[in-house]
Amino acid sequence: MKSKSDSLLISLYQKGDEGALSTLIHRHQRELFTFIFYKINDEDLANDIFQDTFMKIIVMLKEGRYNEEGKFILWAKRISHNLIIDHFRSKAKNIKVSETTFETDEYSIFDLIREPSENIEDQLVTNQIQEDLLKMLQFLPLNQQEVIKLRFFDGLSFKEIADHTDMSINTTLGRVRYALINLRKIMDENNIILTR
Repeated sequence: MKSKSDSLLISLYQKGDEGALSTLIHRHQRELFTFIFYKINDEDLANDIFQDTFMKIIVMLKEGRYNEEGKFILWAKRISHNLIIDHFRSKAKNIKVSETTFETDEYSIFDLIREPSENIEDQLVTNQIQEDLLKMLQFLPLNQQEVIKLRFFDGLSFKEIADHTDMSINTTLGRVRYALINLRKIMDENNIILTR
């Protein structure tokens, strides 16, 4: 597996080979983490952005949105660079990093409960959306409910969630990923659309 090209590993992963993704991450994790760390000089934040980068990569690969054959690490660095910019842009506005940095429906649904509301009507709608999301969470396994609540409702970082639940960061990442996939399935099966 280690001798396979990035392009082949991506193809194998898109066909359901989870081991191919592990090989891809292991191959590039040091270079990507170093790239992130030197830009922000904060190990905890670098770990979060590193994990968020691979969360976005996973979603985009699953959706077939990777089309830069032979340039995986450059693509990954560009994603992490954009996440870093988004982080500091949001920090400058004194708000949390927006989950729309992932540019997926799985994350944008949580944006709806994080954006500051302009008036009481917006706040009422936001409260209703939050109630609907909490109801949908009840259909998930308890361990997936927990990480979603900690990540999106309590605003904890992946490292903080891992420490809080005595799990590794990779396990935390996996649970969040599967929880988001399951939430999307629940929404699709029940024709649920969350919007403001």
